Amino acid sequence: MAPDEAAPPAPAQRAPFANREFGLRVASALVLGAAVLGSLVIGGWAFAAVWLIAGIVGAAEWLTMTRSEPLLPLLGLTGATLFAVLAAVLVGTPLWVPLLLLLAGSLGLFALGHGPGRRKPIWGLLGGAVVALVPTLLRIDTAIGIVGPAWMFAVVWSTDSVAYFTGRLIGGPKLMPRVSPKKTWSGALGGLFAGIVGGTLTVVVARGQGWDALPAVSLPLVAAVSGLASILSMAGDLVESALKRRYGVKDSGRSIPGHGGVMDRLDGFFAVALLAGLCLAALRLLNA
Repeated sequence: MAPDEAAPPAPAQRAPFANREFGLRVASALVLGAAVLGSLVIGGWAFAAVWLIAGIVGAAEWLTMTRSEPLLPLLGLTGATLFAVLAAVLVGTPLWVPLLLLLAGSLGLFALGHGPGRRKPIWGLLGGAVVALVPTLLRIDTAIGIVGPAWMFAVVWSTDSVAYFTGRLIGGPKLMPRVSPKKTWSGALGGLFAGIVGGTLTVVVARGQGWDALPAVSLPLVAAVSGLASILSMAGDLVESALKRRYGVKDSGRSIPGHGGVMDRLDGFFAVALLAGLCLAALRLLNA
């Protein structure tokens, strides 16, 4: 280059979060978070309705992603089953009633389905049932109440948010590049730390306010379970990424701007809900 020639200008460096998708992601998270927390405080049917809608939409995304046919009848039966099961739980029927309804819905979906993938719609129903039922069951349990769902939200939201920001800011080695090329070990470790802190701090604050959900559970155990839940949350995210690759889709849906679909937003929550549901079942068996 000649001495009098000016060097070409360097490309402008964009901030890691300066884009439209990030703005949509934040706005959607704030709106959904306000709706979820507001319904959590109200409880009852209001809280249950939020998770019933989430379960139905998530199941619909699963049916669409897996190309299950006939789509509309399968979706109708899935939604009706989830509503009936949740209603049976809320009105206080014996446990065998919602279980029988869930079994009947599963058999109906199998009978309606076409082709070799006839079992796939059943997975959508069962996944929707976990999403719809577990938060509701925790909320109406007199020994757990508002603290149970709040703990779940704290762990999942802390893990997801801090993993996202840490991964973008620090970067480094990829966690599972073949499954999710953007996730890093730095993000995973940041998310794990945040999940432990978020879950434990939620219980500490709740106990300080006199909301003594399961007061016999020690804080070290709360921290350990929060760490396990955080790991499961990230694992659920990776599993959903693998499923999307399996079926050749970028997002499970388009219902949440900046996030994709309900499955994209609740993949980690689903895994934590499974853990919470198993813990709740174990507590009820011990107290039976």
